[in-house]
Amino acid sequence: MRHFLTLADYSKEEILEILDLAKQIKDETKRREFKDYMPKQTLGMIFEKSSTRTRVSFETGIYQLGGVGLFLSSNDIQLGRGEPMSDTSRVISRMVDMVMIRTFEQSKLEEFAHHSKVPVINGLTNEYHPVQLMADYMTIQEAGLDENLVVAYVGDGNNLAHSWLNMAAKLGFELRIATPKGYEVDADILATALEFAKESGAKIIIGNDPKAAVEGSTVVTTDTWVSMGQEDEKEQKVKEFDGYIVDTEMMNKADDKAIFLHCLPAYRGYEVSEEVFESERSLVFQEAENRLHAQKGVMVWLDKKRNV
Repeated sequence: MRHFLTLADYSKEEILEILDLAKQIKDETKRREFKDYMPKQTLGMIFEKSSTRTRVSFETGIYQLGGVGLFLSSNDIQLGRGEPMSDTSRVISRMVDMVMIRTFEQSKLEEFAHHSKVPVINGLTNEYHPVQLMADYMTIQEAGLDENLVVAYVGDGNNLAHSWLNMAAKLGFELRIATPKGYEVDADILATALEFAKESGAKIIIGNDPKAAVEGSTVVTTDTWVSMGQEDEKEQKVKEFDGYIVDTEMMNKADDKAIFLHCLPAYRGYEVSEEVFESERSLVFQEAENRLHAQKGVMVWLDKKRNV
């Protein structure tokens, strides 16, 4: 049995295998093959952080695979009243077929997975957002940009940046991350990615100059500067992230074929301009739709591995 907690746990071949499944699931000519792939199976969906795309994509995805999604807010289960994560895991995993968790610390997710009798999927933690990266890379493939790929990530060194590090290090493409000073990626996560990069041939560049990062890149991506639960830091971050907005001037420094990605929700005028967000180069809504297909690919792959 496998879990999907971070891309660092997966090989290049496994990541591409899941993405291939996702593409088959999205393909209208092959979609019917997966219509009832997981009949009457239940996906327990634990949310300690609210969500739009994660909830809708997972709940819709399991339904389209023939199963049902069970929404479990931390306010509605005993976890929200102090029950240990290990106990919650040992109870819920005896009643459902798979679990998706959207929570705060990665350690809580890993504790749940350690005690779980069924596969566990990371729907987002403070440290990583692997399902988003699967959708992002699927979108890049569909745009025909996965060859000679150069990704420029501009903004906060957060969970999305960490997952970009993992994806680049595993698949072997060039990743440039530009953050304001004081908002760099986690040093340990970076060190791990650099070790993987030695094997894959990935080129990882870390700096503080967004324009240098974007220069000649084929994908430009960013994220909100104010993550969920950090709203009190908004005023300070807006000042410290001055110059990090992906606007037309910055986007024009990228390759002529470059696309813009954003995991959403997007705050126009902060991390991205309205003009770039609504431009033809922006594939953010295709990217959002691919959350559904990529996560179905993850669920099917995990189910296959459990039944081997």
